[in-house]
Amino acid sequence: MLLHGKVLIVSGIGPGLGVKLALEAAREGAAGLAISARTADKLDEAERRIKEANAGCQVLKQPTDIRDMAQCRRLAETTRERFGRIDALLNSAFFWGAPATADAADLEGWKAVYDTNLIGTMQMAQAVVPVMKANGGGAIVNISTMATIKPHTGEAGYAASKGALNVVSKYLATELGPHNIRVNVVRMGWMDGAPVQQYIRHAAQQQGVPQRQVYDAIAASVPLRRLVTDDECARAALFLASDYASAVTGAVLDANGGEAMPG
Repeated sequence: MLLHGKVLIVSGIGPGLGVKLALEAAREGAAGLAISARTADKLDEAERRIKEANAGCQVLKQPTDIRDMAQCRRLAETTRERFGRIDALLNSAFFWGAPATADAADLEGWKAVYDTNLIGTMQMAQAVVPVMKANGGGAIVNISTMATIKPHTGEAGYAASKGALNVVSKYLATELGPHNIRVNVVRMGWMDGAPVQQYIRHAAQQQGVPQRQVYDAIAASVPLRRLVTDDECARAALFLASDYASAVTGAVLDANGGEAMPG
């Protein structure tokens, strides 16, 4: 199994990618999962699903707002106390913000986006690094977006925050490499999961067309001619967290069905 015996932290447990990261990690043999979200109600349902996927996987539920460094440190320390180590951190928590074109965007609102997507993600990384150093290494996987290389109207603030995260991830990879800590990024595109399915339903209603028509219009720009699922994207991220990617750091993996292919 890809993650046999590993201990992982997954931030940003929600109805989309976050919970799928936890579920796929459990299926791949993780021994321990520390799952976090701002509110506790999401964590109980996630634990139930994780136990269905792998009854032997131990679960630590820790409500955490990654904008608060003290809470990030508490999550890292509680995980270390419970499991003895942290093998990987999956930074999945995000805040999209209000959609707006860049020329008309509320730049004060962008600060809230950056507080989660850049500062909060960095705080989680800083919180786990001492534990990973003490353990002789680890892996950090930061979740980013295709919008950093393929602009999508209305997403400027979100994309800018993730673009900054992409850059700082390379610095982390460079600086933490001597400690055997790998840092990589996965750029996600359209993911066929709960959030996108909700968008498709809303768009179909607004346009007065069948949901399949909206789906097909999006999929037409993807070489695979389908939207990759959030399960597939989760597995791409978990590959980078695994020992199979032991030679990979400072990299950006595009998990978007080929919609964006940077040179």
